[in-house]
Amino acid sequence: MSEPARHSGLGADRRPGRTQRPVEGHGTGRRAGQAARRLAAACGAALALFSAVAPAAALPAGGGIRPTTDNGVSAEYPVEMTIETVAPQVASPNGIVKITGHVTNTGKAAVKNAHAAVRKPLSSKPLQRRSDLSLVTTRSGPTNSDGVELDSPQYALPELGPGQNQPYTLSVSVSDLGLSDSGVYELAVDAWGSTADNQRDRPLGIARTFLPYNPGGAEAQPSKVTTLWPLVHAPVLAAQTYSDNDQPVPVLRDDSLTAEFSPGGRLYELVDTGAKMTGLTWVVDPDLLDTAFAMTRPYRVQKPGQDVGKPAKDDNTVPGTGQAAATAWLDKLRAAVAKPGGQVVSLPYADPDLASIAHNGADLTGMGTALGKAATAGRLTVEGRLSVDTRSDVAWPYQGYLDQQIAGIAQQAGDGLVLVNGASMPEPDAMNYTPTAVRPIGSGQNAVVADETVSSLFQTDLATPQAQTKANQRFLAETYTITHEQPQNQRGLLVMPPRDLTASTAKVLADALQTASDNKWLAPVKLDTLAQASPDQKANTAVPAAADYPAQVRASELSAAELSSTDEIQQNLDTLMRVLTLPQRVRGPFSAAMVRSLSTAWRTDAAAGSTYRADVAKYLDELTGAVRVPKKNVVTFAGNTGLLPVSVRNDLTQTVTNLKLVLTSPQPNRLRVGKEEELVIPASQSVTLRFNAEAHNNGPVNMTAQLWTTGPNPQKYGAPQQFRVDVTSVTNGVLYVFAAGAALLLLAALRFVRQRKRRAGQPHTDGDQPVDGPAADGAPAPAADEARDGARDAGGDASGEKPDGETGGGAGEPSGNGPGGGPEDGSGGGSAEAGPAQTPRGSNADGRDRTASDEKVGP
Repeated sequence: MSEPARHSGLGADRRPGRTQRPVEGHGTGRRAGQAARRLAAACGAALALFSAVAPAAALPAGGGIRPTTDNGVSAEYPVEMTIETVAPQVASPNGIVKITGHVTNTGKAAVKNAHAAVRKPLSSKPLQRRSDLSLVTTRSGPTNSDGVELDSPQYALPELGPGQNQPYTLSVSVSDLGLSDSGVYELAVDAWGSTADNQRDRPLGIARTFLPYNPGGAEAQPSKVTTLWPLVHAPVLAAQTYSDNDQPVPVLRDDSLTAEFSPGGRLYELVDTGAKMTGLTWVVDPDLLDTAFAMTRPYRVQKPGQDVGKPAKDDNTVPGTGQAAATAWLDKLRAAVAKPGGQVVSLPYADPDLASIAHNGADLTGMGTALGKAATAGRLTVEGRLSVDTRSDVAWPYQGYLDQQIAGIAQQAGDGLVLVNGASMPEPDAMNYTPTAVRPIGSGQNAVVADETVSSLFQTDLATPQAQTKANQRFLAETYTITHEQPQNQRGLLVMPPRDLTASTAKVLADALQTASDNKWLAPVKLDTLAQASPDQKANTAVPAAADYPAQVRASELSAAELSSTDEIQQNLDTLMRVLTLPQRVRGPFSAAMVRSLSTAWRTDAAAGSTYRADVAKYLDELTGAVRVPKKNVVTFAGNTGLLPVSVRNDLTQTVTNLKLVLTSPQPNRLRVGKEEELVIPASQSVTLRFNAEAHNNGPVNMTAQLWTTGPNPQKYGAPQQFRVDVTSVTNGVLYVFAAGAALLLLAALRFVRQRKRRAGQPHTDGDQPVDGPAADGAPAPAADEARDGARDAGGDASGEKPDGETGGGAGEPSGNGPGGGPEDGSGGGSAEAGPAQTPRGSNADGRDRTASDEKVGP
């Protein structure tokens, strides 16, 4: 193909006198092309027209081709062109369109003898379908399909070395563009010239956008458009509260919201921009409102680098600084949402991640409960903080991606309306128009499907004029085409920006909506109005299977382990609530913190989410561990029975109850302990429980002390405490010795009786007195013999010596204490009649003192 043909229209469609027009800028215009070149360009343009029409008709109405980020810069086309402003954004008859931008030399050689110029749209016909718009965005370098360059206006460029750029301004009349019928046209600006290493005159680069032309005439039914306006922020409120004269003071992880609530901050600008719009649907995270409200009063902020799992104190927190900003922001928001025509949708409290729960935590019993509580708390919070009615049965999964599992978990949570990304429910290829957004998806649920192409325009931060103009003009082109696909069939459109909508992107979206509304092809409405529209019977209503969920989106989900740890937080919290006498001090902050651990915001900051969950769990463990059995190593237990003391400490600032202490041992045959003891522990105090214990063998016995909750379904409370009991001086052997001594005394008494019966004479009436004289046969006096025999029977002879093999005085008694003898106080004695033997614990002061000890029983 010849170079003039590749340039697609050098001098084509020039009218007489065009070359005499002054050139904008500081250079001169390019000389007129020859007739042959004009003819070649016209033929090339005609060929491009036929080649472009056929594939366009085969594409779906929504434009299945996504916009490309390729700016067309290459070695062949070394100039990068940008279009940074188009004014006005919608052309009208007899008007002037002003275009500004930059030309940048991205090549390695200098650009010479170059100029910028506007291309006249191909065949002066509007783009008929949304697929035609998509085809324009897929082009890279200059092509014949981009139209023909106008001789005027042109902007002469100076020589540009590598890396140098030059701004340009071009003003072109609508009549010169040849716009004939109402519709959307491609608007292209190219650079034409040569380079130092290639003197051939050629196109060097091109920039494209769209220009709607709306001359009026036949009126189309404006499309109803609902725009979601999210007010969402990552959780900032911590589970801890700071105590100020017994009054709880909220604690924030950081003070970043102070800047966001101030002029110039993202949340401030979102409210400021949204307040000027009509028919807006505010989508609000209730946790953000609670945080803002907490900041309107004195609050504390955790110091960076501190162990945030600890209670909030002066040494690890500082006073917050956002009180004035938060107060002003809340007031501004209340005024904005009170405007007629708008609506407030309450997300579940802290915006839990539905998709993560559906895919990785549906079998966790606490997840369903958490979602139900979050929905109720969310509605009450928004209504209370903003003083408006709100809708809370709306599910908004992350980025709007939906599958059957997500729809099911949303239904369980009571959500009858689901906001869906159009990529999850694409329209059939055979459908040559855009259907209304609402449609049934089964099980009593309806979906409102956002237009994928339109919503994708606002997914990033549109911080540069080039990005802003590109998104704005594409939005106008897409929505104009949607409305005019079936001008008498009014349809509904949902625009779904991201949760973290930036201030600059929000302003572009608001400006585009206002322009389309002013030109009467869009009519902003609230979500309820759109949801009540009649569904299109040809629209796609099939919810995709879980296997069709985008892999790149699934990769950012909360894992099953993370959800399980969060579910465990809820279970541990429920256990703590059962023992507190003032549970309201803990229930609110921790229940909210548990749901915050599930927040969708952690998708874009996984590290912060992990840290938040770990801090919540650590602080809950800190509170739970404040009621504990103090650590002990060894307890000495002397004797076979006694009391085993165990202490329980409460370091909380409130009384705890509904607890019992259970002692268990793997060796109950050695040491048996009485039943569990229930207890009530005042704040910041300890109590000591004494368990009846019975030892059967000496030696160490391992013991475990475990706190349990009382009442129905008792649960373990806290970690078990293990210690060792050393059993010593079991007294069974001593009792055997006493019993043997008593038997010996009984035998001695029986022998004494037999000896007396064998005696010849009779004793005196007073048996304790000696006889008056010797016996007749010279035998010893009976009394003397009896005394000697009695001495023998008592365990000794007349001389007082003891026979071999016997212990005197009975077991454990001093020598000389016979059956009739004993200490003067009458307390001694080893006979059975004297009562059971006393253990050393009860028989001396040291033993009694040790019995009362917390750590030791017996001597």
